[in-house]
Amino acid sequence: MLPDNDSLALFVKAAECGSLTKAAEASHMSLGAASRRIALLEHKFNAPLFDRTSKGIQLTLAGKALISFAKNILMDLNKMQSEMSTFEIGSKGVIRVLAASSAMAQFLPADLARFSKKYPDYRLIVHEAWSNEIIQSVLSGDADVGIIMQGPFAEGLDLIQYRTDHIAALFRADHPLAKKESIVYSDVLDYDLIGLEASANLMKLLTIEATNLEKTMKLRVEVRSFEAVLKMVLSGLGVGLLPKDFGLTKTNIGDVICKPLPEPWAVRQMFICTRKEVGKTAALSDFLETLLENLN
Repeated sequence: MLPDNDSLALFVKAAECGSLTKAAEASHMSLGAASRRIALLEHKFNAPLFDRTSKGIQLTLAGKALISFAKNILMDLNKMQSEMSTFEIGSKGVIRVLAASSAMAQFLPADLARFSKKYPDYRLIVHEAWSNEIIQSVLSGDADVGIIMQGPFAEGLDLIQYRTDHIAALFRADHPLAKKESIVYSDVLDYDLIGLEASANLMKLLTIEATNLEKTMKLRVEVRSFEAVLKMVLSGLGVGLLPKDFGLTKTNIGDVICKPLPEPWAVRQMFICTRKEVGKTAALSDFLETLLENLN
């Protein structure tokens, strides 16, 4: 018989607190009941899970082996509960959305809020991902709809134009670029850059354009989010390259300047993608209609 979830949760809490007494209090049970649960776990695995000392408790080798399994089980149970709650009474449907960072940082949150207000009985599950990850998830059926940036597209997708974004340079007011009335990408490449991970579509585009200019990107820092790029820029570590609408909302944070790049390639198209030859549910059709209804 497998150990029960409450005992595993108590075990993890005790390991984190270094005290069974504190774990019992946090779990709203008596110390005696908590001790019995841990004793049953140790009996089940035929190994001590904690060493008792005057300063508290510490994991044994067996305890260290169990802790990662216990945490994974509890996380999976939590995820299962969250996923199954989408089928609760009153919910008309679930839409699983994956969106590129640029869409998440600019336009999509307002569109999602508008959809949820218009259709409160539908449930949205939204995650952020790189465009290549989104394409694979939509094709495999792990996501119902994706918001991706222009680039190489896989066969098997229906694509609808969504919105555009405009790449801009973001830098501090004391940066040498601040003295220029206008800048081009070649100017930016003369300085240290703060970039996203190499797998991001934005970085692939910037690398290609730098190669076309026969220049090398001086990437000083690579991060995963736009907010992290902004923090690095504020710290004076270099120039960030981000969507203009995101950058302009941050120019009131410290002395930050946002200048859009004038090159045509700096204006990028976003697409909504779904799987071809798959019947669209009423929920997905309503979602697509809402995303498209206010586009220029």
